[in-house]
Amino acid sequence: MSSADTYKFDELTWPEVNECVEMGKIPILPTGSVEQHGHHLPLKVDHLCANAVATEAARLKPSKALVLPPVTYGYVHHVMDFPGSLNIHYEHFIQYCLDITKSLAYHGFKKIILVNGHGSNHNLVDMVARRTIVETDASCVFCSWWQLLKVNPDFDKQWRESVFPGGCSHAGELETSMLMHLDPDSVRTDKVKSEIARTNKRGSKFVWTDLFAKGAMGLIEWTSQYSDSGVMGEAEKATAEKGRIVFEEVTSNLAEFIDDYYDMEIETPSRRQDKEPTFPLSFPTD
Repeated sequence: MSSADTYKFDELTWPEVNECVEMGKIPILPTGSVEQHGHHLPLKVDHLCANAVATEAARLKPSKALVLPPVTYGYVHHVMDFPGSLNIHYEHFIQYCLDITKSLAYHGFKKIILVNGHGSNHNLVDMVARRTIVETDASCVFCSWWQLLKVNPDFDKQWRESVFPGGCSHAGELETSMLMHLDPDSVRTDKVKSEIARTNKRGSKFVWTDLFAKGAMGLIEWTSQYSDSGVMGEAEKATAEKGRIVFEEVTSNLAEFIDDYYDMEIETPSRRQDKEPTFPLSFPTD
């Protein structure tokens, strides 16, 4: 297999990496976490989903994309009241991912995609993308994979049956369906049980949550303060068929974006100050 057909970064040789840079291939870095997902889903949900989405999209566009091995661990401090959750300090997470993007930029890649699979990583991945464009000459974009389900506004009607808001927050209809499709043997089907987070039972128009939207005010709590089981959503409405439909939509949209991004002209930034700076602009670096 030639470098033009290879879509897995770690299967390349170093001369083939140079060839991929020359072809303008776009590295995709999946990020996730190891954390509790109720009684019915395994700890690997977040990194499994992000990696599966990124890998399939790269497979669909092998001449334009490369999927990297995933960043498996993430920021789960607020979930440490449930066994199995493994927390990475947010600064360590940002720096670790940034080290990867800066390495890619150093080798010559000019465009990078970050595909996140854990909600509490989202703002951190945003920061990784921001620092990447400031500290390198590469462009960097990011998303959490479920955001790709909103590209086509009417797509919800093809799969979602759970209540909004709250039916698709954590280990609910969406994530359970994805696991039923991607790794059915890992789902404890006899333990699937719905639980709406108490955050959504307060009746506040300001404080409510769902995977696809949230209230104007963010109430930060430990997981055990709003869920007894660790589930936040209607997991009992999940099916493998929904997981298949969702997975195909997400990966198709990401593959389409790869085409868009590959052809996208990124303008070179320029200073608008009249005078040259008299001291270095300070940014956190090595």
